[in-house]
Amino acid sequence: MPSPSALFSQRSLIFTLLLLLASGFLATSLLSYYASRGAIRDGIVNTELPLTSDTVYSEIQKDLIRPVQISAMMAQNTFLRDWVLAGEQNPERITRYLGEVMDTQNTCTSFFVSDRTLTYYQAKGVLKQVKPDAWRDAWYFRLRNLQQPYEINVDLDMANQDKLTVFINHQMLDYQQRFIGAVGVGLSVESVVRLIDDYQRRYQRAVLFTDSQGKIVLTGTGGGPHGLRAGQQLADSDQWQDLLSRLPTPTAGSHEYKDNEGHAHFLNVRLLPELDWYLLVDKRETEALDRIRQSLYLNLAICTMITLVVLSLLGAMVRRHQANAEALATLDSLTGLPNRRSFDLLAGQALIEAQRDSAPLVALLIDLDHFKALNDTYGHLAGDEVLRQFANVLQGSLRQSDILCRWGGEEFIVLLRETEGRQAIEVAEKIRRRTEQLIFSYADQPLRLTVSIGLSGLQRGDSLHALLTRADHALYRAKQGGRNRVCSETPGTEHV
Repeated sequence: MPSPSALFSQRSLIFTLLLLLASGFLATSLLSYYASRGAIRDGIVNTELPLTSDTVYSEIQKDLIRPVQISAMMAQNTFLRDWVLAGEQNPERITRYLGEVMDTQNTCTSFFVSDRTLTYYQAKGVLKQVKPDAWRDAWYFRLRNLQQPYEINVDLDMANQDKLTVFINHQMLDYQQRFIGAVGVGLSVESVVRLIDDYQRRYQRAVLFTDSQGKIVLTGTGGGPHGLRAGQQLADSDQWQDLLSRLPTPTAGSHEYKDNEGHAHFLNVRLLPELDWYLLVDKRETEALDRIRQSLYLNLAICTMITLVVLSLLGAMVRRHQANAEALATLDSLTGLPNRRSFDLLAGQALIEAQRDSAPLVALLIDLDHFKALNDTYGHLAGDEVLRQFANVLQGSLRQSDILCRWGGEEFIVLLRETEGRQAIEVAEKIRRRTEQLIFSYADQPLRLTVSIGLSGLQRGDSLHALLTRADHALYRAKQGGRNRVCSETPGTEHV
């Protein structure tokens, strides 16, 4: 856990950075306010519009480019790749995975298309079989032959009543870099258009996106500058002729042009390399000159708001970092179960409550049989995977009120609350049987294991050490007795 002095230093640095940010923003606004007409125009071209473009670009990274990153991670997902290479058994697993991607990443769709079976999987199940001669499926066969790993296209989503959707289609390769299918996610065009409307409203600029040939890909509800709509070319409007005569295709940088009514415009163009799109931010000169004073107040308000938001976010990040550090200190990194430190706290409280209420409390000390031999034969990665799967067996065999932790190595410990000796033996036997019957797996290699369990019940005047010592003695007898068995040190019960 970070020391108080370290946290104080972090907060001091955060406040210093925020103060510098606010001071810089305020100084820029005041200089712009007192500048001459030429300086104002220079500021718009070289500072204001690029700053807006940078800010919108940051928003795009969060709202639009994030799905590109999600699809790339899906393409590299080991579970998905192994499921495909294993023959696409149990389709419910892949549909559940796709559903989790949608829920956690807030996309309107997620999908996988297998190159072996041409099956289109999505979160609700199998959607269809893609066909080379179907116009709806042309994207898949185009993607298969692309040199780039992914493409972005706007298409109808059959899984969502043919809603217009921005799809990120990503190639999926096997471990030998051979094409085995396509994965990706989609955002509804309506939601993207709403984002653009939000950008335009917040920044008081006209915003649109084009491809490298000047075809408009996306714009707001009311259209882009001069009323252009998605699917049109910049050349379709006479208002752009002055600019297009000098720049036939979008070129990154700041530009000036005049529309047919003689109004001067400032235009900032920025390439979004992740999407291979151009971001165009347009502002009329007269609007800038008429509203320079209002812009100063607006900039000051934005400065204050951004400072408060950043302060709030950074504070939340510090609190989250502290919470994560505390969680890591009490959880086993391999299985996610409480570790020994956490167990001491939970068990101490459970012991106090059991002694206060004269309630039964039973300890189970569990050890995986011949675990060292498994590690020597299959490697430590196989051993780690078995420990994770065995932790799931234990969690599925216990109640919410029971205490479970990884004691160390291949040993686990359980405290059963409100459980008499015979009931505890039944729980222990259930764990033993489930482990014996379960086929553990690592890299498609079936593995079988058994467990030995020592059991001891709380007696009057017991300390936690005494309770666990008796459980350890019982575990020793289980090991000596041939393993794969439960032995008890609880009075009134037989050795199993």
